[in-house]
Amino acid sequence: MISFINALFYSKLTLFFSDTIGDSCKKGDFLGLHTWYYYLPSSDFGGTGYGTCDLNSNFTFLPSGGAKSDLPLILLAVVDDLLMIAGVVAVAFVLIGAFKYVASQGNPEQTAQAQSTIINALLGTAIAITAAAFVNFLGQKLGG
Repeated sequence: MISFINALFYSKLTLFFSDTIGDSCKKGDFLGLHTWYYYLPSSDFGGTGYGTCDLNSNFTFLPSGGAKSDLPLILLAVVDDLLMIAGVVAVAFVLIGAFKYVASQGNPEQTAQAQSTIINALLGTAIAITAAAFVNFLGQKLGG
């Protein structure tokens, strides 16, 4: 059953992404965000499809026959992108807090609220950067 799911998933991915997947295709990104297959090992690519950017039979969506699953590597790429987006949102909140601070005009309540926004946003930025670095490290070590 698991090998059937792997074969089905492999055939659908090859059909839709055959021209965009592969070791040479991993270099592309969009606004700094990685593709879902960014951490997959090079041995999963280069099948007999349209070119070198298609998945081959080494790709396993679910573990079967002693082969490791590639699902954790795909999830790491997605989490990495989500953490990068969280970092951008946190930086935006730093800017919003700075604008509130300038616009508070000395009002103690608004100034305190703006300072709280800035501090929380800076903590969020630090957490997002640290977590993204950790996920990137894991993806490089597990995926190769």
